[in-house]
Amino acid sequence: MPRTRSLAMAELKLGIISVVALALAGLLIFAVGGGGFFWQRYPLKAAFPNVATVKSGSPIRVAGITSGAVSQVTFNGTTVEVWLDVSKEVRPLITTESVAIIGSISLLGEGAIDIMPASTGTPLGDWSYIRTAASPGSIADLSERASGGLASGTALLDDLRAGRGTAGKLLTDEALYRDLDAMVRSAERVTTMVAQGEGTVGRLAKNPALARDLEASVRDLRELTARVRNGEGTIGRLLTDPALSQSLTSAAGDMAAITRRLEQGEGTAGRLLTDDGLYVRLDELTRGLDQLTRKLNSPEGTAGRLLEDAALYENMRDAVADVRLLIRDIRNDPRRYLNVKVSLF
Repeated sequence: MPRTRSLAMAELKLGIISVVALALAGLLIFAVGGGGFFWQRYPLKAAFPNVATVKSGSPIRVAGITSGAVSQVTFNGTTVEVWLDVSKEVRPLITTESVAIIGSISLLGEGAIDIMPASTGTPLGDWSYIRTAASPGSIADLSERASGGLASGTALLDDLRAGRGTAGKLLTDEALYRDLDAMVRSAERVTTMVAQGEGTVGRLAKNPALARDLEASVRDLRELTARVRNGEGTIGRLLTDPALSQSLTSAAGDMAAITRRLEQGEGTAGRLLTDDGLYVRLDELTRGLDQLTRKLNSPEGTAGRLLEDAALYENMRDAVADVRLLIRDIRNDPRRYLNVKVSLF
């Protein structure tokens, strides 16, 4: 009996030690994987529209370092509320400016809560809500984008079937198809003509001499451009000579001054442009000249008869000839025509 009793006590002690060891091991594992013991953590909340694979026990990471675990995931209306047990060591880093997103800890998509620390803002108190944001590249985000892409693709196919847009018209409008087909055929004919050396482009492609002439023309143009840049010739001097540019500017200024003086009525030309009285006088003079010209053209008057009457012209010419002869005789023998007699008393 004493031996049996001592064996039972030994087994009881071994069982107690085993239970205590298992409890300590479990507590240690929980403390290491869950961010410490319960008295070393404080609670927070986060609301997400979709938590993907996050569940109770999922790790919480602050700047990539495991600093707690998810304690509960529950619905709160149309959103999902996640309770967070976070290590008090990182409490100063989780403020009103921090943001929580849904991340993953493996390629299989096992969820986690990633908190971005902030150096500004006020640290959150117990059971406070931390700001949340959509996680880039998450499965939910990819699914949402894929759904949006499928919807856009479906809408595009519907538009194509309905003949909307250029691509839709290409698929449904036979007239447009025929026009495009004709354009393609024309392009093929042009390509064939070029390959056969027809037309200017074809000759350029087939005729080496013409290509060389074109190349020479391009070289000449380059040389001409270089000479102009170097200030050679009239155009080059216009572009590079400051004195010539100043002369042209001065000439333009003088022309502007002359134009301004003409507009102001200065000088004869200016008065002609602006003085109505001078215009009236010139008009009267022109009318007088017109009347005189008409009288000269008519047979009335001496001047008109001189222009029109040939006999009168001949008589006047003969009279002038006789006067010349008389003057010559007087010069040759003045005593014959001049007899001066002087008497006194």
